[in-house]
Amino acid sequence: MNTTPSSTRRFTSTTASDGTERTFTLGDRSRSDQDQRQVNAIKWARAAGARALVLGGGGSAGNAWEIGVIAGLFDSGLDVTEADLIIGTSAGSTAAAQISSATQPAELLASILAAAPQPGMGPAGSDGRRAPNRPAADHLEKTSGIIAAAEDPADMRRRMGAAALEMDAASGSSGQAQRRAVVAARLPSQRWPQRPVLIVAVDAHTGEPVVFDRDSGVDLVDAVTASCAGPGVPPHSIGDNRYIDGGYRSNENADLATGYERVLVLSPLGGRSRAPLDWGIHLAAQVDELRARGSRVETIFPDSNSRDAFGVNLMDPSTRPPAARAGYNQGRALAEHLTEFWRPRD
Repeated sequence: MNTTPSSTRRFTSTTASDGTERTFTLGDRSRSDQDQRQVNAIKWARAAGARALVLGGGGSAGNAWEIGVIAGLFDSGLDVTEADLIIGTSAGSTAAAQISSATQPAELLASILAAAPQPGMGPAGSDGRRAPNRPAADHLEKTSGIIAAAEDPADMRRRMGAAALEMDAASGSSGQAQRRAVVAARLPSQRWPQRPVLIVAVDAHTGEPVVFDRDSGVDLVDAVTASCAGPGVPPHSIGDNRYIDGGYRSNENADLATGYERVLVLSPLGGRSRAPLDWGIHLAAQVDELRARGSRVETIFPDSNSRDAFGVNLMDPSTRPPAARAGYNQGRALAEHLTEFWRPRD
């Protein structure tokens, strides 16, 4: 990854096999935030009418909900997996890899619904919901403290990386192979698709954003594992580098779709961010930027039934079947509205 110490900074997705670099130019928005910029993806061609699908993070429940929504749209005659660009972050990176394989959305949904029941995480309350388990609550408290202490997004990412590296030093990296195997088992194919798919992560040592694609020289499984290395998970090693969750840049990273005519964003977190609004990394700010630059943008947030299915712990694997079902129903309900937006004009 290369950066330049000036008001116009760049990061790259690593060097491509032909020796060129996929470079993102970051325009200067404010001197207090030199890393969070409106991104121009120079190396990806923007054909007229090009469509981008953005899949945000949101834990086990969020991944299942995204698959459900996409399957519901598909079964209603709207195939958003044909997007010209797919951007995946954290749990959304898993979904991006899944839907860009040869496996149909209905099959991905069926796999979630057919999975063996998982025990819930945390004690059940009087309303039947399970409270977050203690480790998850501790990590949430710790990361909230890091966000509160940070001066800007770049500082926050550096602090998150340092905390993750400290955890890694204490654990000895013993679980990396197991975590990678878990991710590999979730993917129908471990090969990068031919269509453009971008997987977002953050360099744990520098706090710089990194975007992986099929030309990065990085295995798809490693890219997804890196993007999913969130709170409570040590950084993922790829060569000599260490990476943490791409959600530390933005939960959705929708600004990577700059230049696309139509952008559809699925956000399991409903566009929410724990970061201060004036940092400009929340989804609403990115959508405003996209629209200002000429893109048509639609967002899909979990409806009330989906939020109920999520419960209070998005990492709880027992929420996956109900979240997927709720997402499927939501996708079917939204298909007619989204058809005119998504399908190419004649």
